[in-house]
Amino acid sequence: MIRSRVLLLTGIVAVLVATVPGAGYAQDPRPSIAAQQDGPANPRRTQLEKQLRQRTGDMVRRRLGLNDDQMGKLQSTNQNFEKQRMDLTSRERETRRALRSELVAADGANQAKVGQLLDQSIHLQRQRLDLLQTEQRELGKFLSPVQRARYFGIQNELRKRAQEVRAGGGMRRRQGARAP
Repeated sequence: MIRSRVLLLTGIVAVLVATVPGAGYAQDPRPSIAAQQDGPANPRRTQLEKQLRQRTGDMVRRRLGLNDDQMGKLQSTNQNFEKQRMDLTSRERETRRALRSELVAADGANQAKVGQLLDQSIHLQRQRLDLLQTEQRELGKFLSPVQRARYFGIQNELRKRAQEVRAGGGMRRRQGARAP
């Protein structure tokens, strides 16, 4: 059960990195998530990640009704934004970690530091919105507004699933099982 949850979580993370919104899909030349995080990847894990990228790519192509040209442009556009998105995510995570650390400090929170971290958090959120807006403009060059809206919905759906899995109940809810 635990192993299947780890594999599911790994798969969801792979899908998110590959498609939300970085769509490398089956042709993704990047190392697997496992290789990026843990060094050499387990061959089974790598294969599962590849299968999930392929399935997700197929699902996106089908739901959006993309032709080969649009799919290629989607992959290219998303790969171009991947680095910026990952950098922002890392900086947001570090800012939240620093803020939590400051708030639970035994000798009390440094007011100036908390203020600085809050300002930094807001600035990072603004950067994320700017990145999203820029990305949407790029997607608008080859996707219709309806396709962009559907793609945005797919991204949100995948993020929600990943959050459910991280919260510990995603797999059980989908399978109808109860928590122990």
